[in-house]
Amino acid sequence: MRLEAFPLEFQGAMPILRKLQTAGYEAYYVGGSVRDILLNKPIHDVDIATSAFPAEVKELFHRTIDVGIDHGTVMVITKEATYEVTTFRTESTYQDYRRPDHVEFVRSLKEDLKRRDFTINALAVGIDGTVIDLFDGLEDLRNKVLRAVGNPHERFHEDALRMMRALRFVSHLGFTLEPNTFEAIQEYHSLLAKISVERINVEFVKLMMGSFREAGLRSFVESECYIYCPGLRNYGEALLNFSELRGPAIPTERQAWTLLMVMLDMNITNIRHFMKEWKCSNQLIREVTQMVPALQFRLKYEWDNWTLYQLGRELALSVEYLLYYFDREPNLAKIRLLYQYLPIYSLKDLALKGNEVMEHFDYPRGPWISMTLNVLEQEVVEGKLDNNKEELLVFAEEFLKKEMS
Repeated sequence: MRLEAFPLEFQGAMPILRKLQTAGYEAYYVGGSVRDILLNKPIHDVDIATSAFPAEVKELFHRTIDVGIDHGTVMVITKEATYEVTTFRTESTYQDYRRPDHVEFVRSLKEDLKRRDFTINALAVGIDGTVIDLFDGLEDLRNKVLRAVGNPHERFHEDALRMMRALRFVSHLGFTLEPNTFEAIQEYHSLLAKISVERINVEFVKLMMGSFREAGLRSFVESECYIYCPGLRNYGEALLNFSELRGPAIPTERQAWTLLMVMLDMNITNIRHFMKEWKCSNQLIREVTQMVPALQFRLKYEWDNWTLYQLGRELALSVEYLLYYFDREPNLAKIRLLYQYLPIYSLKDLALKGNEVMEHFDYPRGPWISMTLNVLEQEVVEGKLDNNKEELLVFAEEFLKKEMS
């Protein structure tokens, strides 16, 4: 098979391949970019594999960075872009189920491709557009089958994270796991305990956000990989319920976690603990702990000014969008309009400031000041008071008479 036309991303890297070939080395486009071209999907990274050893690559190109020199990767910098150029290599045993004990550089493309994870990722394209397929990856692409290269038990024993990658590909591509590959995942799922949470997190988030997440999540549960992911051991049924939510691919990470937390029926304290176990960022945890109760509210009621104000425009739009997954029609335009007409957008917009409250009332400094401002804030947002200093002072006086008596 030969590519009829090179995508722009490949064309940009063509001078690098030409220079390597002119110097007497082999050079190919490899990996995910080749797979995505053949599936008519956008390309994210262009990876180049070559028979040239790292030192030889560095001799050929003036501007390089040693981004992974021990594993044979040199970044070549051009005027337009940067490209990772990696030497053909074989790998030894994997003592920690994720990194080879030893990497050996070789001159053979076949040796390089046979160490890759799945047949659809073990394809290479030469400078003339010829697709090199040594493991029937093209047939698996046509049949929408995800198959490990060679012995699946060896592939997953080498790098246990490949099991999560397999489930992620099912979710994103809608492919079916080849039976032997799936059986190997079932057998080795416990090896995920050896993998860092950060690496599992990346794959799990992509799995949740796939266009075919139902298939991906179902395989995640049926393979029992979920048991060895933080905090999920007792949530197999809830994960299956999550998988059955109808709707498009989940657009953002915070929306994916929010949906998951709602389906797991976790309270705010448990959400924080759960997401910390997953090594999520503090910002993401803050957003999700705001969005979960807002979504639960929205599933029962229409937005009110105070709920919208507390959540903020962007998070409110994110929550409203999630109605899709509960057979409800979101109204994003209404959210934008409601937010636009809020009387204030933050406490800073209140016509009465803290120092003015303190000066006006003859009470010693204390928490009554912020308490008063918070009450005024809510009254204004809910439309019960105009944002007018005189009116706010009158209300504050009545409020404090009751509170301070």
